[in-house]
Amino acid sequence: MSQPIRVRFAPSPTGPLHMGGVRTALYNYLFAKKQGGTFILRVEDTDQTRFVPGAEDYIRESLAWCGIAPDEGDAEGGEYGPYKQSERSALYQREVEVLLKNGQAYKAFDTPESMAAKRKEAESVGNVWQYDATTRMSMRNTLSLNASEVAELEQSGQPYTVRFKMPDSPSEVSVHDEIRGEIRVSTHVLDDKVLMKTDGLPTYHLANVVDDHHMAISHVIRGEEWLPSAPLHVLLYKAFQWECPRFAHLPLILKPTGNGKLSKRDGDKGGFPIFPLDWTDPASGTTSSGYREQGYLPEAFLNMLLLLGWSSGDDEELFSLEQAIAAFDLGRVIKSGARFNPDKALWFNEQYLRSGDINRWIEPLRQAAHGQMDGWSEKRCQQVLSMFLERVQFLHEIQQINYLFEGPKAFDEKLIRKKWKPETAGYLTELAMVLDRISPFESAQIESEFKAFLERNELGFGAVLLPFRLVLTGTGGGPSMFDFSEFLGKEETLKRLQAGVTALS
Repeated sequence: MSQPIRVRFAPSPTGPLHMGGVRTALYNYLFAKKQGGTFILRVEDTDQTRFVPGAEDYIRESLAWCGIAPDEGDAEGGEYGPYKQSERSALYQREVEVLLKNGQAYKAFDTPESMAAKRKEAESVGNVWQYDATTRMSMRNTLSLNASEVAELEQSGQPYTVRFKMPDSPSEVSVHDEIRGEIRVSTHVLDDKVLMKTDGLPTYHLANVVDDHHMAISHVIRGEEWLPSAPLHVLLYKAFQWECPRFAHLPLILKPTGNGKLSKRDGDKGGFPIFPLDWTDPASGTTSSGYREQGYLPEAFLNMLLLLGWSSGDDEELFSLEQAIAAFDLGRVIKSGARFNPDKALWFNEQYLRSGDINRWIEPLRQAAHGQMDGWSEKRCQQVLSMFLERVQFLHEIQQINYLFEGPKAFDEKLIRKKWKPETAGYLTELAMVLDRISPFESAQIESEFKAFLERNELGFGAVLLPFRLVLTGTGGGPSMFDFSEFLGKEETLKRLQAGVTALS
């Protein structure tokens, strides 16, 4: 029987969740659901020096907004908990003792100052220094010191780290990546990484491998930035004599220019968010904008992320979460970086805003209007949505269209100069009499009578339609004036028409 599919998203609560982190969570989630497996949320919070208050809650709220629901986690429970690394210290201590006893790790008593001096000495002759098989015997550790020296240091309470012992003789480490194929690295270039810090907390490398093993993780799907760590992790699995999970390292999300990894600075400079939700830095009090607060729909945000590094193999671009689950395949994840396009993100939002049942936007429309539409009927809200969904990128933009709520207080000066002629007021006054006789006052009937009025008076559309729009809205663009007139109703339409003619004549 094959191993059950179990994947994890393991963020650190050191700040807001970047959109690249959400994509990692999404790909893990899609892979698990496609295979009938389990998606786990594990919080890697052992680096207490970088811990940021509120970051963990932000991660959970972001995933919830996106609809990426963990099957196991600190809040969800599960048989493999606890799901916070800060609560698993006893396990790490136990496992690091295994490595110390079998000679795969050693204690190092070196001070930061002594290592800095070694680096400086190497740099002075143009070399790069690292703690590895060629240098470890010149340092203060349990390999270079005799037993009495080690005992004395331990009894005096000398701080120490635990380092992984790379092979003395160079050998080759093979890492199979589900996206990139076979990767081979010589241990000659690898240093003796710290596994346990002086405070007794594990580093990412130890905790990551130990947790993945004890949580029975079958596939490690993570960002490309962790690819250099993969050889060490493979060696750790071998040192523990554990079966190694399968690795898949996702491509970077690149700047809109394609040059380098997308960062917060790029978002600030380009005026687009890189975080799923607004984030207020507890230290500085500054707020970085999020996709949710800017008006993006979670479906559009996820669809945009889905295609930043993955392709279905055809021209299809719109995927619901269910469709993405059915289509997702790690084999179709690209190796090279994926360039982020802010305009494409807007396009996805437009597509989702305009698709599906229009009635699903009635309540969100009312909420976005902050009370201005509370007394409106469903039909009235439907009319607004029908008129404007094709014209906006975000639902909240509709609330900013002032002429929906009141007659214009100012008029487009350029349009007045271009379209308002001495005879225009007369045309509109005659049109008002035509409109007053229409019953029922509905779009199709209004359009029919409007065209008949033009034909009787041998007038072109431009001579009357744009001035008609101007007096009702104050602008030169917008929805069908026949639909808008029906929305306003006869009384309000005639009231605005008369007020506009008076103001502009």
